[in-house]
Amino acid sequence: MNAANENLSRPLPTLYVPHGGGPCFFMDWTIGPSDTWDKMAAWLRQLGNEIESRYGKPRAILAISAHWEERQVTVQKRAHPGLLYDYYGFPAHTYQLQYNAPGDPALAPHVTELLEAASIPVHSDATRGLDHGVFVPFKLIFPDADIPVCQMSLQAGLNAASHLAIGQALAPLRQQGVLIIGSGMSYHNMRAIFTGSGTADSLAFDAWLTETVELADANARNHRLENWAQAPSARASHPREEHLLPLMIAAGAASEPGRRIFSDCIMETQLSAYSFGDDSGL
Repeated sequence: MNAANENLSRPLPTLYVPHGGGPCFFMDWTIGPSDTWDKMAAWLRQLGNEIESRYGKPRAILAISAHWEERQVTVQKRAHPGLLYDYYGFPAHTYQLQYNAPGDPALAPHVTELLEAASIPVHSDATRGLDHGVFVPFKLIFPDADIPVCQMSLQAGLNAASHLAIGQALAPLRQQGVLIIGSGMSYHNMRAIFTGSGTADSLAFDAWLTETVELADANARNHRLENWAQAPSARASHPREEHLLPLMIAAGAASEPGRRIFSDCIMETQLSAYSFGDDSGL
């Protein structure tokens, strides 16, 4: 049994990763240079090996995607989740992508128990599959699809403080071999991306977000994240914040400092990934 399955004194980190644009890593990209997504794809491909080499193989993954919102936090409990091809207008072969990771129905009630103990209303779902915010990056991070995946929704209303509290309630999972991964995009203004006008805003917001994530005081960090809309270029970077809120859950689950672990300028906008509670430098 590897270390991550033995309730370590050294907890797993939590992660906030970019999932790109639709199935962008699995097609010939025609908007901008053909290598637009190559650097991000290469980084995602090495991430799973880095996690396993430093922490051991996770027992399970709790995934939070920008592409699932419910009135109450909802936890998937399917033993064999299918896939939701929730993107539109892409090549036919991208609707045949497969990711056959098992679910973890036993993890769902444990997540429910942790949230209810924190007075957070929670629901379960036995029918929903994994959306592209999960299976697209996971096909690169964990290509063997041999780690059980349980997906959890965002909470409608998209309140930053609520999602930080959700993360705090889930912190014990890190000691139990469960890797918490939030999947979104640190900049998500699609109109600006496609017109090439988002460079300055993305750089300003990325600088603020990185400075905030890397604060040594978790309370100060979370206070700034709770008030993220006051940051430079905040609403220009996230007209709607669903792609940022998975970061709030990852941050809330870790009292240790965070760090930026990837950054690249893609389609003239800065996009970054972050880890929390990582003492070994993923």
